[in-house]
Amino acid sequence: MEVYSVIGVMSGTSLDGVDLVYCTIKAGVSFSFEIHTAVTYEYTDEWKHQLANAHALPLERIKAIDLTYTQILSEFINRFIDENQIHNVDFIASHGHTVLHQPEEKLTYQIGNLPELAQLTQIKVICDFRVQDVEMGGQGAPLVPIGDRLLFGDYEACVNLGGFANISFESKGQRLAYDICPVNKVLNRYAEFLGRDYDEGGQIAKASVVNSTLLTKLNSLQYYSLTGPKSLGIEWLEAKFLPLLDQSGLKSEEIMATCTQHFAYHIVKALEGKQKILFTGGGSFNTYMMDLITSQTQAKVILPSSEVINYKEALIFALLGILKERDEINVLSSVTGALKDHSSGKIFCP
Repeated sequence: MEVYSVIGVMSGTSLDGVDLVYCTIKAGVSFSFEIHTAVTYEYTDEWKHQLANAHALPLERIKAIDLTYTQILSEFINRFIDENQIHNVDFIASHGHTVLHQPEEKLTYQIGNLPELAQLTQIKVICDFRVQDVEMGGQGAPLVPIGDRLLFGDYEACVNLGGFANISFESKGQRLAYDICPVNKVLNRYAEFLGRDYDEGGQIAKASVVNSTLLTKLNSLQYYSLTGPKSLGIEWLEAKFLPLLDQSGLKSEEIMATCTQHFAYHIVKALEGKQKILFTGGGSFNTYMMDLITSQTQAKVILPSSEVINYKEALIFALLGILKERDEINVLSSVTGALKDHSSGKIFCP
């Protein structure tokens, strides 16, 4: 059994900010973890706007943003270390921030994964976990299921409600996973139109009415009839999902109510045949959506501590870094559709 002290770093599609977790993970035949401290540093409005629109920019401009973002990321990490008086760090394991995700074009790009990050923090960095998988014919996502298996194997399935909802579970000795539907990436957008950062507790959606015409159109989207491996990105959202909402002529409140119902329906559908489900991610705090889910499923829905709800993905990227350091499998082909299981990521030393 070896013990690693790692800082896990994650920036998700919901643009809440950068999640940082300082944790200890024991690795061997079995794995266990302890979260010592965790925090989210919020993006400025300028960075939120830049990240939300970066995917539409030419590649050279994205590369320039990558350099600046790496600098910002290093400042967050150094601040985290200073504020929490962290002295013992084996390495930083960073996801970066996804700007482009078009696996069918053999393209995925996470900014903030440059060698400069190791120089700016003066700590070894393990990062860029998606690119190799896409090169091997995989979706490059989701990557978290290996952590679900090793750290949260007591649950029959794990569901994360972030910018998008995803699920992972064991089936006939294989870990399977896929993106279910959008969640916060959509709800936050329409909450912002109403002057809110997000729909706290789902109260806006709960107080409005569901539009059956829009609901039928959303449920008819081709993605939902595909079998896994499959994953969603901002590109799909803008091409297939948001136009249906924007062309509906509905108020933001009605769109949010309809989408919340739509998301709950597809999440419940994904839970069929499963009994004990761990829910994490910011969407787990949307009590209205969680009530819709629990009222429509026989599964036992479990919400862990707020620390695990908020920082599970950052924790698991710390684990991915450990597995890469040990040259052990950290990406599962049964999940991504790649040619084979592999140990993915790049290692940069200061």
